[in-house]
Amino acid sequence: MIKAKEDTFHLGVKALIRSPNKEILLLERSLFNKNYWDLPGGRLQKGESLLQTLKREITEETGLNDIGNVQPFITVLTDIRIQNAQEDVGLVFSIFLCDINHAFSPQLSDEHINFKWLSPYECLEKLKQYPSPFADKLINLC
Repeated sequence: MIKAKEDTFHLGVKALIRSPNKEILLLERSLFNKNYWDLPGGRLQKGESLLQTLKREITEETGLNDIGNVQPFITVLTDIRIQNAQEDVGLVFSIFLCDINHAFSPQLSDEHINFKWLSPYECLEKLKQYPSPFADKLINLC
């Protein structure tokens, strides 16, 4: 069997949910006894569009149904690798900025243990797994 030279990637669709006072929603997850902070979102499923995935994941993870103004923010290749049944695959994030115009307290899914509304600078401290092009662009939201 000849091994393919091309790498394989999954697409993660993420939401930068920004409150009226310009804070960003982060969710805390516990996985394999390790806690980490992340943006709401998940992987694209067969037959879904990016916007369908975004809306589904936001609703599942936060209970928010009205995401207001949505605009592409950045698409970046990460250093994250995920093991699936056949191989390990890379992860590409397609991140959307979602401005909401009202106060909102998330109803967390079973995947998450906490949430915080943080400034873009504070988010950078928590989102170390995100590549530098994302960080550079996030700082410009201030």
